[in-house]
Amino acid sequence: MKGQSVDLAYCHVDVFSRVPFGGNSLPVFLDAPDLTEEQMQRITQELRHFEAVFTQPTGRPDTVRARIFDLFQELPFAGHPIIGAAVALHIRSESAGSHHWRFELRSKTVTVSTEMRDGHYSGWLDQGRPEFLGTVDDVGPIAHAFNLAPSDLDADLPLEAVSTGLRYLIVPVRAGVLVRARISHDITELLRGVNAQFAVLFDESGLEVRHWNNDGVVEDVATGSAAGTIGAYRLRHGLVGGGEQFTLNQGQYAGRSSHLHVRPEGSRNDVETVNVGGDVAIVGHGVIGRPPS
Repeated sequence: MKGQSVDLAYCHVDVFSRVPFGGNSLPVFLDAPDLTEEQMQRITQELRHFEAVFTQPTGRPDTVRARIFDLFQELPFAGHPIIGAAVALHIRSESAGSHHWRFELRSKTVTVSTEMRDGHYSGWLDQGRPEFLGTVDDVGPIAHAFNLAPSDLDADLPLEAVSTGLRYLIVPVRAGVLVRARISHDITELLRGVNAQFAVLFDESGLEVRHWNNDGVVEDVATGSAAGTIGAYRLRHGLVGGGEQFTLNQGQYAGRSSHLHVRPEGSRNDVETVNVGGDVAIVGHGVIGRPPS
């Protein structure tokens, strides 16, 4: 598309919030033209949302191909972009009731159910069977990476890497610790050594999490992929029952409180799948006059 002039329309939604200007913001490019990876990356950086999603139609009206980018790279999977894109598809269909969608990602295919009730939209993403990738015994380096002491961690719960598409190290902390946490230097190599890509701090007592980019510069306000791993973790360790729904809180320290609904299925010894859902608010629409060259 180099040198071509084409309008790129997008829908601006806020995911995991019932009202605009809350939750995690997202630009959704439905029926995106054929863009290069570099073009999609530069568009994402230009709009400065945490992530952006680009969809293209397939031969089926309920199935789309999707590519997801954050400010630094393409992601094989992410939660809030898929839920937000599914609701954008629902809105475009101009129908009430519920819909079911399939998203063909680069790493796997996932399903999303959306609903419009009483003028509000919501979506549920089935993240599939989780992978449990091992626990961490030496907790000191991880605690210090977040400017915490080992005694700030929850001694009753393990540090464990879990994936439903992205590999998160779940770091359980004691009540009251989240407010003091921060990342002062890049933790990518540290996480790679424990088979993880990212880390999420988890307060079981308040059902609250915090998550940053690995360099600590940007704090995420609602991380659907991390919420899926928390659901799997809680079921595996007997903190929630199979089929039981709970609400995970995130974003208060970034000024955008978000509420992520999580429902793991199965048992402690066999976590079959994890569903993550929430409300989606429509903020507006925009057009990029031409793609980057």
